[in-house]
Amino acid sequence: MPFSALSHLACSATGKRYDADTVQGVSDEGKPLLARYDLDQVATAVTPREIAARPPTLWRYHEVLPVRDEANIVSLGEGMTPLIPIPSYGRKIGLPGLLMKDEGLLPTGTFKARGAAVGVSRAAELGVKGVAMPTNGNAGAAWAAYAARAGLKSLIAMPVDAPAITRAECVVAGAELYLVDGLIGDAGRLVSGAVRSRSDYQEVSTLREPYRVEGKKTMGYEIAEQLGWRLPDVIVYPAGGGVGLIGIYKAIVEMQALGWIGPDLPRLVAVQADGCAPIVRAFESGATESEPFPDAHTVAFGITVPKALGDFLVLDAVRSTDGTAISVSDEELLAEQRTMAVAEGTFICPEGAACLAAARQLREAGWLAGGDSVVVLNTGMGLKYPQVVSVDVPTLSIDSAIPAESAR
Repeated sequence: MPFSALSHLACSATGKRYDADTVQGVSDEGKPLLARYDLDQVATAVTPREIAARPPTLWRYHEVLPVRDEANIVSLGEGMTPLIPIPSYGRKIGLPGLLMKDEGLLPTGTFKARGAAVGVSRAAELGVKGVAMPTNGNAGAAWAAYAARAGLKSLIAMPVDAPAITRAECVVAGAELYLVDGLIGDAGRLVSGAVRSRSDYQEVSTLREPYRVEGKKTMGYEIAEQLGWRLPDVIVYPAGGGVGLIGIYKAIVEMQALGWIGPDLPRLVAVQADGCAPIVRAFESGATESEPFPDAHTVAFGITVPKALGDFLVLDAVRSTDGTAISVSDEELLAEQRTMAVAEGTFICPEGAACLAAARQLREAGWLAGGDSVVVLNTGMGLKYPQVVSVDVPTLSIDSAIPAESAR
């Protein structure tokens, strides 16, 4: 069997087919394109048992990833992040069996490495010489790193308020970086204009190229494999552009078609911040897509997306699984970030903390039961957001004595 069973691309709205072996953006209708595979061929060629014997990277699922030739893989060892029990914190919120998928241990410190690894690999395979994108920070850092690894150029534009560490990551990887006095949509307009004058560049904005979602979907494959090829009752995920949630749902549908998992779907929960909750508003109103969110702002910078291109796909994933969409305040998510660190010794990102705040609220409301198996996604390491933690501690002279017991 070929390394990849990639068949074609399909418009996510109409199903119209597109050639997978030319550089593609969005469909003629302006909608995201999704990769499709010959799953019958995959089912006869490989089994979960055989996959388990492969190296512990996301490329263990290569039959359902888009890179045609193994020699074209661009990798920094990404994938197979741990699925960690968090019992002390779980007991505090009434979910003693709570699990956390910790994406902060990936290269560049966030789940963005998954999409970058697959997207850059496929771009290079198709002959692209440079990638260009707007970003809230972490995606740009990841794509800059993987572009450097592949020998590609990268052009990144991010809001001036994006986390400072992500600027440094782009610069050190040799990216052409610009800061924009605005939000990610404003950065996107600048990038689109730049790409029109650079014929050898591909715009890789969220869901404006087909393969970032393929990298993100491997989170779904890994969760199933780590749980013995079954899925939890609920998966809680922070949704900005929504690619991760779209990808996890895509993985679930593919695994069911392959016969690797049973018929039961996990309820998917899309988590946003009160200061930027367009998908939550659309879910609550029954709309099929969102309206641009005014004056968007949250400390969970990665989910500051006022209007996502794939919002209709996120809403479909949530509704098709009897899931929900919920927003939390910055105060709530920052409190959960601190509570989690004290309870479990894990310093997670604000977006991951938003998922914990949502899990707490859903448990208090009765939407989650104490016996539910729940996986929350921590999408990055807290160290990338030092500005969200106030460090106010005493300074002692060398003649001072430390108190017998800390007042912490």
